[in-house]
Amino acid sequence: MLLRDPAFLILYLPVLLFALTFHEAAHAWMAYRLGDPTARLLGRLTLNPLPHIDIWGALMLVISGVFGWAKPVPVDPRRFANPKQGIFLTAAAGPASNVLLAIGCGILIRLMVARGWGSSIPEGFSGTVGRIFAMGLVMNLSLAFFNLIPLPPLDGSKILYGLAPAHWEAAILQMERVGPLFLMLLIMVGFVTGFSPIWFLIGPIISVLTYILSGVPFGVLQGLIHL
Repeated sequence: MLLRDPAFLILYLPVLLFALTFHEAAHAWMAYRLGDPTARLLGRLTLNPLPHIDIWGALMLVISGVFGWAKPVPVDPRRFANPKQGIFLTAAAGPASNVLLAIGCGILIRLMVARGWGSSIPEGFSGTVGRIFAMGLVMNLSLAFFNLIPLPPLDGSKILYGLAPAHWEAAILQMERVGPLFLMLLIMVGFVTGFSPIWFLIGPIISVLTYILSGVPFGVLQGLIHL
């Protein structure tokens, strides 16, 4: 659990809060651009983290140490010129924003390596700045691909709805009732057994992408994050 390491939390929580806030603000911004001002009128088009915090999502994050979610941004599809396309684009904006942040962190890590931050990566990145960028890279990729899982309340379920043919829509909407409970169950399985089904699914993708973006192996970044 995150609470076991208060020193780690001092760096981890600001990075996490910014990643989650940027993610939710991206949803609100896209909805507003597509004609739905609901989220903006409710104060969700903001980089202030407080309006975005979800109690259950925060609890799952504390339990798992990796996976959680923020309060879903309210969307009124009736405001979109094309409701299904609007739902898809608004949902996709969240994971896309985290990928954008991850790319930025990867570029900064590459620049730091190129400027000679030590002959070995762990030593060169033992400073706070390098550790923050490493956290940002791994955290944003984790949030992006975690949210692409097609289970409510995650963005993947709405992306699936936006892409699905009409005869699938009723079944996808039915998932809204059981999806959150099933997602919590998956997270709890990882916490209790030490084997995370979610990480088994998305971990290899994140490992490859962290190396592509930063040029630093995933294991080295993990070692830096948990110094």
